[in-house]
Amino acid sequence: MTRTVYVNGEYLPETEAKVSIFDRGFLFADAVYEVTSILDGKLIDFEGHAVRLERSLKELDMASPCSKDELLEIHQKLVELNDINEGLIYLQVSRGSDGDRDFVFPSADTKPTLVLFTQNKPGLADSDASRKGAKVISIEDIRWGRRDIKTVQLLYPSMGKMMAKAAGADDAWMIEDGHVTEGTSNNAYFVKDGTIVTRPLSNDILHGITRKAVLRMAEEAQMKIEERLFTIDEAKEADEAFTTSASAFVMPVVEIDGQQLGDGTPGPIAKRLREIYLEESRAAAI
Repeated sequence: MTRTVYVNGEYLPETEAKVSIFDRGFLFADAVYEVTSILDGKLIDFEGHAVRLERSLKELDMASPCSKDELLEIHQKLVELNDINEGLIYLQVSRGSDGDRDFVFPSADTKPTLVLFTQNKPGLADSDASRKGAKVISIEDIRWGRRDIKTVQLLYPSMGKMMAKAAGADDAWMIEDGHVTEGTSNNAYFVKDGTIVTRPLSNDILHGITRKAVLRMAEEAQMKIEERLFTIDEAKEADEAFTTSASAFVMPVVEIDGQQLGDGTPGPIAKRLREIYLEESRAAAI
């Protein structure tokens, strides 16, 4: 089935979608993005993603292509047109194109490029991966310093995924100055003696929408949380670990750098948080 995608005001078959070769997203990675999950044909935490998108645009002095209400309408229309029950919507905004390649930003009246497309993912909420748990390796974090801005500069995270694959693992956790920053496409946590430990928000990590929701839910469930720097060795000695992201929700981690956590199966806190997150998110979806 050919997907219907959205490009600059038009709903088009994916085979007919076009963006200029001079678009700054293509030439300079001068673009930001968001990924929103779809469960039961509804959007999960759209408001959070829309607010973070506005923040990313503001941090890069990039114009917003449309209002939040218009963006919601586009998302819901794409879900309908592509008949998505479980899946994802990818959104990208670039600074646009003024018809040539130049490091200097184009004039203020250059229109940003807005692209959205869906991904159909049956079984997203009830995945084999979440039941089995993920294996991660640790790698050096050599990304730029503004990881709080959700840009499309994803080459190193992609390389990290490939390093993990080559090592027979599922993902990589990145290390900077001796401490874990985050996963290649997720926020990282470990649990020791019932306490959830995760790195605090700063420019060093993405301010995860799922992270925010899961920590709120953990607090409401009276779970103990510590937001602090931690080492990979601490995580290896944990009772359990997990990651959070919009596309995988709460993903248990069962092995770090070849060292098994607990009994090698998803831990009780990660499993419970995944259950709570899916239940509450479905109830609030739009």
